[in-house]
Amino acid sequence: MYDWDELLSPYKQAVDELKIKLRSIREQYERTSKHTPIEFVTGRVKPVTSILDKAKRKNIPLEEIDEKMQDLAGVRIMCQFVGDIDTVVDLIRMRTDFEIVEERDYIKNKKNSGYRSYHMVLRYPVQTISGEIQLLVELQIRTLAMNFWATIEHSLQYKYRGEIPSNIEKRLQRAAEAAFRLDEEMSQIRGEVQEAQEIITRNREQEKDRNRVTSERKEWR
Repeated sequence: MYDWDELLSPYKQAVDELKIKLRSIREQYERTSKHTPIEFVTGRVKPVTSILDKAKRKNIPLEEIDEKMQDLAGVRIMCQFVGDIDTVVDLIRMRTDFEIVEERDYIKNKKNSGYRSYHMVLRYPVQTISGEIQLLVELQIRTLAMNFWATIEHSLQYKYRGEIPSNIEKRLQRAAEAAFRLDEEMSQIRGEVQEAQEIITRNREQEKDRNRVTSERKEWR
């Protein structure tokens, strides 16, 4: 019997570590007045049932899934603007704590379904009691609008077992274009949004300073 817990445990560790590291980037931006390109970060290890389904569909032997299945571990970064995706990609490329194995730009080269996202496959080192092992982790970078569309499309793929009716496929494609137009529109007014965020940040900092001064005065009374 296959010991899935033993196989997938390092992948869970990789996901947990990457989430901490990527969230740290967001926290560093939040400590400045700069716009943060990362809205939030999520991650997961592929469920066993999904692994078995994909292995069967792709004719991947179970003993080869760790090298031939690139999304056993998945981390997703959500951004507010399309331009933020380029910023995040550049930040990932600068890092030295993992290797980038592959990049796939489904934003400039969208899938026929309308799917848009930026994918990177990382070779990430995990420290275990038996030593270091190198694991493949799929990193997806997308806007909130892209993620909303992809979540609905994924649910429909599950419902129709990968055979979505053609009329729904066409509606999904139109919805994907509408979502991308929304992203483009929001990018055009990005300056106003960033200015508003900077004002909010300054107000928060001023409020913190006022609270600190008030607290210090009380301590000296």
